[in-house]
Amino acid sequence: MEFGKNAQGDWQITKPKPLRADNLQVDDLIRKLKDAKMDLTSANADPKAATEQFASGEKVGTASTTDNMGTQTVEIHKGKDNSYYAKSSAVTGIYKVAGEIGDSVGKGIDDYRNKKLFDFGFNDPTKLEINGMAYQKAGDKWTAGSAQYDAGSLQSVIDKLRDLSATKFSDKMGGAQTLTLGITSGDNHRYEKVAINKDADAYDAQRDGEPAVYVLDAKNIDDLQKAISGIKPYKAPAPEKKK
Repeated sequence: MEFGKNAQGDWQITKPKPLRADNLQVDDLIRKLKDAKMDLTSANADPKAATEQFASGEKVGTASTTDNMGTQTVEIHKGKDNSYYAKSSAVTGIYKVAGEIGDSVGKGIDDYRNKKLFDFGFNDPTKLEINGMAYQKAGDKWTAGSAQYDAGSLQSVIDKLRDLSATKFSDKMGGAQTLTLGITSGDNHRYEKVAINKDADAYDAQRDGEPAVYVLDAKNIDDLQKAISGIKPYKAPAPEKKK
């Protein structure tokens, strides 16, 4: 796997193929590598024993990091004692290291993929599209054409979209199309479009322009569809009666 930052400063998976990355997971991996320390306690300080555990152990992985100072590499093995041992390009020797470092380096590609279907996060959407129906936000008012709609009912839909996450990934979209969704958000008016298909008892989703297929929990889509059906016209509050 290879990670790189895009123009917005977000982590992306660049190899084996371009994929969205989970920023928190990648940042956590880098933090653990940055903070990695040799375990020099008396029980683990024997360099010969560490070398033997490394040589006879199973290779977990190799991590290389590149910054303006160049590239450094660390290779992690899991010893027969179930502890992790590291060989680094920055120091001479082989040393026992914390288990969390080995666990992070040993993760698979899906562990570092962004499972969220939408990227708008906590940015306020200014436009919401549902099966071709477009709702625009101006100030605190939502409108579609000349009609105004209840802001709370639209916010319920947005909250459901914000929380949509994949339970796993697939290589191919299945089923028949159920929903097309579009969100415009943020100061840069970022636009995200998603198609959702019903595939037997589950739902497949695909972001526009991306090959990845997100398999979604059926209950979450059922809840989303209920929220969509609950979108209602704005009803002005009744004027207060004069005393």
